[in-house]
Amino acid sequence: MSRIFEALQRSESERAGFTFPEPASLPAELLEHEEKATRSDIGEFPVLQILSAPASRLVSLTDKEGQGAEQFRFLGVRLRQLQQTRSLKRLLITSTLPEEGKSMVSGNLAATLARRKQQKVLLLEGDLRRPVQAQMFSGHRMPGLSEWLQSGSRAVNNIYFLEGPGFWLMPAGSPPDNPLELMQTARLAELLDQLSSWFDWVVIDSPPILPLADTSVWSRVADGILLVVREGKSEKRQVQRGLAALEPGRLLGVVVNSCKDTDHEDYYARYSPAGALKSDLKAPGGSGL
Repeated sequence: MSRIFEALQRSESERAGFTFPEPASLPAELLEHEEKATRSDIGEFPVLQILSAPASRLVSLTDKEGQGAEQFRFLGVRLRQLQQTRSLKRLLITSTLPEEGKSMVSGNLAATLARRKQQKVLLLEGDLRRPVQAQMFSGHRMPGLSEWLQSGSRAVNNIYFLEGPGFWLMPAGSPPDNPLELMQTARLAELLDQLSSWFDWVVIDSPPILPLADTSVWSRVADGILLVVREGKSEKRQVQRGLAALEPGRLLGVVVNSCKDTDHEDYYARYSPAGALKSDLKAPGGSGL
């Protein structure tokens, strides 16, 4: 497979030209106050004790000083920089096919973004067919998005605060019989609007692109997309099809998983069996960002 590099949509020149907004007007201040009051409700969600075994590949929790965790921190920094120049809160993590590492990347990225204490982060598991996040963090399945979509309730529940990592998790819950139909209702968009008013980041672990139509639903409510591919598993033709299925304006970049090349100048991300993740961001044309 030809090497695929992450291509961020915003350049350093855009960041350099960023100007801070004027002082807020009175209506804006009132809206900000209302938003803060609404956010206080998330403190009522139950606290969950997590399991973070090394086998889970959650290096941002199990090996915080390792190279893998460091590169997730670097990715977090770049995403925050992008957040200064564009609307970026709902971040979709997907892949071309199953077993390419999208759930691992989602979990580590949520843990990394939550290290900045003043920012509230939610990991939303959008893969209703093959949920793994609840098992990865708690060791057992819990009610989540599926149950809420089927309930008809307007009160948002089935969210858990993960003690230790310091972020919130809304798992997928039990796989429904009709996941695509369930997600195509207006309730999903309403849920995302509510979650966006509570959290600074909503990291969405989406189903793969090619075998299913589910990701097209999630991409319509996302602000930005990261595509995870896996060297030795993802074929060039499949990756091209996956990229063609995504809206170019929302694609932030590509994460290459299990890259065998150890040259720091030549790869975006590497995840070895030993648990090391390394990354180097590249701009279009190959210049370093």
